[in-house]
Amino acid sequence: MNPRILVVEDDDALGTLLRYNLEREGYAVAVATDGEEALIQTEEHLPDLVVLDWMLPKVSGIEVCRRLRQRPQSRNVPIIMLTARGEESDRIRGLDTGADDYVVK
Repeated sequence: MNPRILVVEDDDALGTLLRYNLEREGYAVAVATDGEEALIQTEEHLPDLVVLDWMLPKVSGIEVCRRLRQRPQSRNVPIIMLTARGEESDRIRGLDTGADDYVVK
């Protein structure tokens, strides 16, 4: 069984591009287009990695990260924030919230 990655991205083109490239590398990929959907998907099928945008509809990426870290079953799932927010203070906030890495788009 291939490792499962949940891509949480509200930009359809970027979500499709990420899915395509990750699947070409052999990963099973699911895409959520908002924070609420991401939380539901992680409850239904825990991913091996979450690639998470910050600015999402319904529930922000920061809040998704915070909630995933609070849940015992998802506490140790690696989270990579992939966001347009490039300020140093944003990077610090993302990592302090529980992201394992922070990448600017």
